[in-house]
Amino acid sequence: MSFYDRTDAGRRLAGELEKFKGEDVVVFALPRGGAPVAEPIAVLLKAPLDLVLVRKIGVPFQPELAMGAVADGGAPVIVRNEDVIAMADVSEQEFERVCARELEEIERRRQLYLGRRKRPEAKGRIAIVVDDGVATGATTRAALRAVRARAPKKLVLAVPVAPPDTLESLSAEVDEIVCLETHRAFGAIGFFYRDFRQISDDEVIEILNRCAKKAGDASNATI
Repeated sequence: MSFYDRTDAGRRLAGELEKFKGEDVVVFALPRGGAPVAEPIAVLLKAPLDLVLVRKIGVPFQPELAMGAVADGGAPVIVRNEDVIAMADVSEQEFERVCARELEEIERRRQLYLGRRKRPEAKGRIAIVVDDGVATGATTRAALRAVRARAPKKLVLAVPVAPPDTLESLSAEVDEIVCLETHRAFGAIGFFYRDFRQISDDEVIEILNRCAKKAGDASNATI
């Protein structure tokens, strides 16, 4: 096991990202699993924490197999995995039907997690996108493109663990990648955590609230 849990991974990642302390940073987490990883990073960097909402587009008869991903970037950002689409013989109508369903789930989560919460501006800032790991990279690619569309001055991907070939394929999407461990024999992200339990919606909301409160306390302290 590489990490005890997501908070442990986040603290260790925060140490590698400390070089951005004092910079104008905004942290984006991929919910749900990326939120507890992102929290220690946002706290250390005294940066606002936001979410980038992204969903895997699964093959209809094998939902865990990603034939693409969709992210909420104002206008939806859709990434297609053409090899999987062809292998699974998925029609364009089937792809669009699953994509539409995942967009509905993104909208549900946006209302649940963010509601009327004021979202931080990314334009001209250093944007750090955080998840609990990367496997195939489809959802990560969609998330990165959604954040890139918000015009940050620098885009950083920060993850605890990933396969090296996936990171290489994502390198053109970002200005910098910070990854604690790479493993060629990857399997699944959960293999590298002792505690990889599912994170609940309520936990994501609590993390956002804690970070918002700390950001507010820090702002008041400087007045």
